[in-house]
Amino acid sequence: MVEKILTVQNRAGIHARPAAIIAQTSNKFESEIIIKSEDIEVNAKSIMGVIAMGAGYNTQLTFSIEGPDESEAASVLEDLFNSKFEEE
Repeated sequence: MVEKILTVQNRAGIHARPAAIIAQTSNKFESEIIIKSEDIEVNAKSIMGVIAMGAGYNTQLTFSIEGPDESEAASVLEDLFNSKFEEE
């Protein structure tokens, strides 16, 4: 299992477009990907779950990734967050 703490760096937070990108990217991997924020835990492959988190700017999210391609998934998701979902 790989755990990564990623910070929402884009000013608009996780709205529909970034949530779709997270879900689409997560669905490319076989691994199970769970996102945790305080008391909320959602499947990263569910766009509605990701949107429902309501993660705003500077929110820290913990990604728990488990499966055969967990390292690659963690790296790709980290790059997504670091690129601010190419919004800025």
